[in-house]
Parts: sequence; C-alpha cells; structure tokens
Amino acid sequence: MKPAKIFFKTAGNAMPKRKISPRSTPPARAWQRMLSGRRLDILHPSPLDIEIEDIAHGLARVARWNGQTKGAFGYSVAQHSILVEDILSRNAPRLSQKWRLACLLHDAPEYVIGDMITPFKSNLGKGYKEIEASLMEAVHLRFGLPALLPEAITKSIKRADRMAAYLEATQLAGFDESEAMRLFSRPRGTPADLSLQALPPKKAARQFLRRFEFLSGEKVKKS
Repeated sequence: MKPAKIFFKTAGNAMPKRKISPRSTPPARAWQRMLSGRRLDILHPSPLDIEIEDIAHGLARVARWNGQTKGAFGYSVAQHSILVEDILSRNAPRLSQKWRLACLLHDAPEYVIGDMITPFKSNLGKGYKEIEASLMEAVHLRFGLPALLPEAITKSIKRADRMAAYLEATQLAGFDESEAMRLFSRPRGTPADLSLQALPPKKAARQFLRRFEFLSGEKVKKS
C-alpha cells in the first residue's frame, strides 16, 4: 500500500480540540493494539494510527442489531456501510466521490467501540458521544476528508442510513413493515429492489475494501 496522502496538517482541516468528560480515576490504558501493529489511543486518537485494513477487519466482525438477524452470520457493520453508500449513490448519482467515501466510513468508529442499538446508546450520556465524535474526526482526517462534514452531507448520509435501517429491519431483523415504519420510517427513495443477506466476515471485509479503493483511489494491502 502506498503511503496515504495526509491532509490534516493544513489549517482548514485542523482537527478540532475536543474535551473528553473527565473520570474520577484515569484508565491505566486507553489504547488498543490493532492487527496492523498500530496502537490507537481511543480517547485522543491520532489520524496517523488509523489504517483502513484495521477498519475493514473490525467492522466485518461487528454485528448490527446485536446479532439478532437471520442467517448463518451476523449482518456486519461493514455490510451496512456498503449498503448505506449504495443507497446514497442511487439517490444522488452526481455526488462527489469524496462525500460517498465519507458515507462508506460513517460508522468507522465502531471498529474500535462496537455497535450499540439506538435505545441503549441514547442512555449512555455525552461521554460516549464525545469519544465516538473524536474517533470520527480522526478517521475523516486520515482519509483526506474535513474533520467535520458539511451539514447537508451529514443529513444526506443520515437519510440513507434510515433507509438502510428500514431494509435491514424488515428483511433481516424480524420487524414487520408497520412496526418498521413506526420505528424507523421509510424515507422516499428507499430502494425496493435490494435483497439483503449476511456474509462471512472475510467476504464482507473484502467488499468493504474494494469499495474503499474505488472511492478513495488508494490501494489497500492484500491479506
């Protein structure tokens, strides 16, 4: 893999200073060793310690819906990320590839902190959200995106995310259409021709990396 282009030294892309809520006793260790050999400080992440291969490997092994989906494998966050980017691209075919890349990476922090269902996440307080936001900013900068996305792009990604949630709920997670409509809605533009099936982790990771290569123009390491 060629050295990645690092854009975060420029003033316009400077990583915002984000305060993490203090703890009474600081943790003995706040970093995690990745398979790439990187040691990522979870509370104060550096873009230099983020590798796309680690993200793909992790997301392909994190299950959506707490694993409560049909099939021999859990429906992974890697597959969900590909689905959301596909939906966004269908609804906004002229959207710049860099924003589609941002969409593919919209759940990237979950390769470190895992996926939590919305009802539980909303009760964890601001500490969790601060850590998630800090990781997201570092991921953006690592891959040449602004730390904070334009509001219009964020809204478009969230809308595609809701469409994906509806499809996953009705096809994989056991919700009937009326319940899914009530809980997740079905935004206009939700594709009706997509059939979802959970993949083995290695295959999901490969698909995620192929999509990353296409959108970013970077080559990834072959495992």
